[in-house]
Amino acid sequence: MVMSSCFSFMVNTRIMSEVMILSLSIIVVLSGTTYSIFLESENHIKSATFVSKSFEVGPGKIASKALYDIEFPKGHIGVKSFDAELVDEDGKSVPLYETYLHHWFAIKYNENITMSRYIEQSHDISKGINYTRNDGACRGFLLPHYWGLGGESRGTSSNLPDPFAVEFGNPKNIPHGFKEKWLFDIMVIDTRGAYSRKGCTECRCDLLNLPKDFYNVTRDINEQPLSLNYKGGLFCCKDNLQCKLRKGFHGPTRKLSLRYKIRWVDWDEHQVPLKFYILDTTDRVRTNGSSTIHDCQAEYTIPRIGHGDFPHVKKANIPMKKGGYLIYGTSHMHTGVVNATLYGQDGRVLCTSTPKYGTGKEAGNERGYLVGMSGCYPKPGSVEIKDGEILTLETRYQNKFRTGAMGFFYIHLAEQLPNILKI
Repeated sequence: MVMSSCFSFMVNTRIMSEVMILSLSIIVVLSGTTYSIFLESENHIKSATFVSKSFEVGPGKIASKALYDIEFPKGHIGVKSFDAELVDEDGKSVPLYETYLHHWFAIKYNENITMSRYIEQSHDISKGINYTRNDGACRGFLLPHYWGLGGESRGTSSNLPDPFAVEFGNPKNIPHGFKEKWLFDIMVIDTRGAYSRKGCTECRCDLLNLPKDFYNVTRDINEQPLSLNYKGGLFCCKDNLQCKLRKGFHGPTRKLSLRYKIRWVDWDEHQVPLKFYILDTTDRVRTNGSSTIHDCQAEYTIPRIGHGDFPHVKKANIPMKKGGYLIYGTSHMHTGVVNATLYGQDGRVLCTSTPKYGTGKEAGNERGYLVGMSGCYPKPGSVEIKDGEILTLETRYQNKFRTGAMGFFYIHLAEQLPNILKI
């Protein structure tokens, strides 16, 4: 099943009228079985941990996969948190300096029940599937996920305070004859033996064994030929490509999986639904008549400027068609980040997300790697974003050359507050 080469979280609307997920390479519906490790109950909150289908990596190899029909709690529910990490066949946490978790994104889709058996047997996802996205405004189907981080996954909270949750499984919102399902878009980079671990994790094109005709056949985010000036990023990190290895290095292949834990509640009148927005610091907002176009680029290159210690700053002014009360906020960034801050139209700070860097060797504390981003939990009702308000997202990285930098800000907004929480 061959798909066009592009961002795995983007849509190619020119090819299909329905939303299609585009992989950086061939999308593979992997064999194997996902399974639940345990189920527990924390007061009214339920919890389960699952392990995804496995995929194989070897020294220097890139795995960019779409894992369809992942395990997910059934019924009409409100999700309170969704956390994930990379593990080996024995269930042991894999450190970032061995295999770098570039990103994992959880994406929702609806599958035509009458086509389910055909899809399972043929692995043909071009029929019978409709993809849905979060409340963010990036054009097409860019950044559609509801949860997703990278190397910082183990140290970044996704917990939502009571009585707030993200609602799923509402029969009223699922088209007749369809079933709500989920997939993982995931990219990992095995850096064992890599000539440059850092450059490999940044998808530096000159550090990858690219095909000779790579720039002739590869299209960029706008479906134009990839520029020879493109130095690194997602377009160079395609499935099964390999980072250049140190001379003489050999190492075994191994199978990895994504282990993820979901906490949820059964939906009832006591839950307060949240809208989820992804804001992108590369968003080149423009207008077309009365329409606002959010031309998100998803990644950018940071040039080194001089020899100063001042950070590289990137900003985007993003209008919010619909506002609400900020309940939780955090960011998805890469190693080298200084911080990310979201400002209101009047300049007030809505949320600042700061990094945590590892200091050891164990998984979750890898020296020099970004292992966590802080989140914001303002008192419910204390931070309000108005309808139509223009927010400013500012991301700061160290003044060092790097490719494939990302600057996403995640915000959960409540359109209404329960009376007991109103200020």
